[in-house]
Amino acid sequence: MNTGTGTNGGDCKHAPYNGLSLPAQGTKAMSKIDELAERVERLLLRHEEVVRTNTLLEQQLAQVTTERDSLKSRLNAARTRIDALLERLPADLDTKDGAP
Repeated sequence: MNTGTGTNGGDCKHAPYNGLSLPAQGTKAMSKIDELAERVERLLLRHEEVVRTNTLLEQQLAQVTTERDSLKSRLNAARTRIDALLERLPADLDTKDGAP
C-alpha cells in the first residue's frame, strides 16, 4: 500500500481544512476578496462625492433659473416702457427733418 499518495491519507503534510484557514488557493481568494472590498469602498466614496456634487449643481441651477426669470421680467418691463415712450413721440417726427 502506498502511504501518503491517496486522497484520504491521514499523513497529509497540510492541516485539514477547518473552514478558518485555506492553503495557497484560499489566500488568492482572500486577496481577491480584499481587492474587491477596497474597490467597493472606493466606489462608495466616489458615489457620495457625485451625490454631493449633484446637490450643489441642483442648487446652482435653481439660483441661475431664478436669476434668469428675474432678468426676463425686467426685460419685459423695460420693453413695455420703451414701447410706451415710442407711442408718445409725435407721428410726424420724420417729416420735420428737412421736408417742406
